[in-house]
Amino acid sequence: MTKKLGPRGQWWVAIGLIAMGTLFLGIGLALGWSSLSLVTDGKRTQGTVVSLAWRNDHHGGTGSKHQDDEPVAYPVVGFTPEKDGKERTFRDSVGSNPPAYKVGERVEVLYRADHPDDARINGFTSLWLLPLIFSGLGLIVVIVGTVVAFFARRRRLSAGTTRR
Repeated sequence: MTKKLGPRGQWWVAIGLIAMGTLFLGIGLALGWSSLSLVTDGKRTQGTVVSLAWRNDHHGGTGSKHQDDEPVAYPVVGFTPEKDGKERTFRDSVGSNPPAYKVGERVEVLYRADHPDDARINGFTSLWLLPLIFSGLGLIVVIVGTVVAFFARRRRLSAGTTRR
């Protein structure tokens, strides 16, 4: 037996959706701002993919292993910042299967001069994939919440005018 939500229940669902969407949108914008500041203010240098870190990422939210799960390769990049000349390595935040990079491949690295450990490959997926996913999902959820709020308000107002 399912119970239909009344206008007040729909209103709370709308508020929850708008709040959650705003949170996701905020996270996406913060990640985008971080990428933008790295692109505009970061130092650029050449790096080399020194290895591939293979991980079994489980998709679907259950955390359980499925028969069709395949490992994902994350490039591990070595580079030398100008300031201290000390070689550093980092694992990129985006992996794929098949691997997007080969061991020994040269890539452009962006890093912060004051924090060279904060480095990323200068590529679309490394810089913009997470900001786009979070912002896009957040925007969709805010729009859905707004539509739910609009119809809940409309339903509440029409119910109020018929009672007179």
